[in-house]
Amino acid sequence: MKEVKDEIVLRGLRENNLKHIDLNLRKEEITVFTGLSGSGKSSVAFDTLATESRRQMTLNYPLYVRNQMPRYERPGADLMQHLSPVIVVEQKPVGGNSRSTVGTYMDIHPLIRLLFSRIGTPAIGSATDFSSQSSFGKCPECNGFGEVVYPDLHKIIDLDQSLREYAVKFKPLSPSGWQGRWMMTGGLFDPDLPIKEYPQDQYNLLIYGPPDGERVFAPFHTKDGPHDHEWDGLLPRFVRLYINRDITKLKQTSQEDVLAVSTHTLCPTCDGSGLNPEVLKCKINGLNIAEYDKLELTELLPEMKNIRDPLGKSIAQQAIPNVQQLIELGLGYLSLSRKMGTLSGGEAQRVKIARHLGSSLNNITYIFDEPSAGLHPEEVDMLIQMLRSLKANHNTVIVIEHDLSVIKVADEIVEMGPGAGAAGGEIVYQGEPDGLSASALTKLDHKLKINQHPRRSNDYFTITRANNNNLKDVSIDIPKNVFVTVCGVSGSGKSSLLFDAFSAKYPDLIKVSQGRIGISSRSTLATYMGIMDDIRQILAKETGQPAGLFSFNSLGACPVCDGKGVTTPDVAFADPVTVVCESCDGLRYSDEALSYMYQGKNIADILELTVDESKKYFVMPKIVKRMDMLAEVGLDYLTLGQTTSSLSGGEIQRLKLASHLQNEGQIYLLDEPSLGLHMSDNSKLLELFQKLVNKGNSVLIIEHNLDFIAASDWIIELGPGGGKRGGTILFEGTPQEMLSADTLTAKWLKDGV
Repeated sequence: MKEVKDEIVLRGLRENNLKHIDLNLRKEEITVFTGLSGSGKSSVAFDTLATESRRQMTLNYPLYVRNQMPRYERPGADLMQHLSPVIVVEQKPVGGNSRSTVGTYMDIHPLIRLLFSRIGTPAIGSATDFSSQSSFGKCPECNGFGEVVYPDLHKIIDLDQSLREYAVKFKPLSPSGWQGRWMMTGGLFDPDLPIKEYPQDQYNLLIYGPPDGERVFAPFHTKDGPHDHEWDGLLPRFVRLYINRDITKLKQTSQEDVLAVSTHTLCPTCDGSGLNPEVLKCKINGLNIAEYDKLELTELLPEMKNIRDPLGKSIAQQAIPNVQQLIELGLGYLSLSRKMGTLSGGEAQRVKIARHLGSSLNNITYIFDEPSAGLHPEEVDMLIQMLRSLKANHNTVIVIEHDLSVIKVADEIVEMGPGAGAAGGEIVYQGEPDGLSASALTKLDHKLKINQHPRRSNDYFTITRANNNNLKDVSIDIPKNVFVTVCGVSGSGKSSLLFDAFSAKYPDLIKVSQGRIGISSRSTLATYMGIMDDIRQILAKETGQPAGLFSFNSLGACPVCDGKGVTTPDVAFADPVTVVCESCDGLRYSDEALSYMYQGKNIADILELTVDESKKYFVMPKIVKRMDMLAEVGLDYLTLGQTTSSLSGGEIQRLKLASHLQNEGQIYLLDEPSLGLHMSDNSKLLELFQKLVNKGNSVLIIEHNLDFIAASDWIIELGPGGGKRGGTILFEGTPQEMLSADTLTAKWLKDGV
């Protein structure tokens, strides 16, 4: 008889689209949640289970401590019992800071700095002196950033033009901004003379500023009359305002504008380490801290094990388990200095997992959000071993997953559905994998369909001798107007090939990456698709009222909740409580705004329409076309008023794609479009890609999903490993040809057929 295990008991769950569902989840087992994108998997695992566990954990602290901690509202549920502490590994991007590296994120780097301060020779002061952010440790040339950005004069200014003719190409210093207008009206320069015809002294003053020791002022005319401003020269001004700072802090457009008129090189003084040359003289066994940081983890591990000094050994012992963990998860090719922002989705996911696995605690609930995302089939096996080892250590493992090989190792499967959005939120199946065949959606015996009739192309995109990141002089012809998949293990160079080398040569393309979109609770599907203004104009024309009356961010906002739809009363030290606004009933609009109708519906009713219903309700061609685009990517169940911050990763990816669909004769470049998608969503997306190619577009994707690889016209595989062991082309050809190739992807493709 099977032993009865302790269970997590959940009753009457109603967060987001959940329809008062009841669940018992066995502890010390692997439970996999699967189902369509938007069916309610995250609502159970994250919004209910994880939130309530975290909320109850904070109740153990004194009130004054709790006040400093994140506050969690009790999720919508009738009963939640027998929860254990949770560790959540989500898919949200990590390390937005430009200085965040694998070493800092994993808390290994502080130990390395301590190690060098204690046993490095010649000795340097404290551990903080080995940081590029300390006043002593940072390189004096690049201010600790490791990179030097030099303005490129020929990109900033066109010497054949006059100031009035926009000779200054850099927008913030051109006539469109106040600084450009000041140059023209300040009296120092002739605004109508081409720059190349300036006398030498005027040219030098414009470009480089006044000679050393001199100061020059020119009046800037404001509504209060002229004010004297100091002129310091175009290049010095550019450097001061746009380079001598962390340019990642600038708005995105400014950052891109700055890089477009600059050359970007490693700092020659510190060789890209960001460290003071004095610090770099301190070594352990012949290596300085920058060299330590650049070693691949597989090279770093023996170096750390080779430390003989007793104090150094005890410090190294604290860092070794984290390094070991990264290597065991297949990330041995990374280095501590690798920037977190440059990791692929799969790499970032595994670094997060490694960070949480250092704990020796047990009886914990681990919740993973698609841990296989971004992993090659070969790497999924490592992930499965890791999940099993967590379970073996008496932990409860809950996984949201679409990958069949992960679903198959579950002790219990919970499939959510039957549809997505309002049509989801129910339990379609709960039980052991063997019984899942009865389910309508997830098929564990799924077989791949190899594309037997791939399109042929006589025209090619050509890349010659690409050396971006780890690419090794890659030259390749990529066929045009066909469906191309680039595959290979994590870190093999896929993104370097497509998003760096290819994008640089063919910049006029449509990129759909994995980044999140509008996190504001006021950003909706209608605003993202650019039709909200049209909807307001339709209502304004029909009713004779100002368009602003139909915006909950403007005149039409409910006066009680300011257009939020909810109120959060001040409850002092208690848990926060969000209450649906009693005045507008959560509709966000004032009574006046709701009193005006168009075709029998007010603005709130219109925002409740699904994409499908909107196609029948509106006649305006622009709105209907945008709705068709959303339906084409399988998002016809979403409502116009749904907030973009509430969408799942898979929904966001498709929403981005939908916003670009009106273009033809284009190059589409997608980063793992299968991310967050159930197998039945995959088929819809594949259908869309085939339609795009049939219309004359080129579709290039980076993908690990074998369904997409099998359906391609042309496959490119990079490898053989990650990091230094990657960066070469292993295979180019059709799916049928790949079946007789000897590569890692070919092995799994054969297996799936």
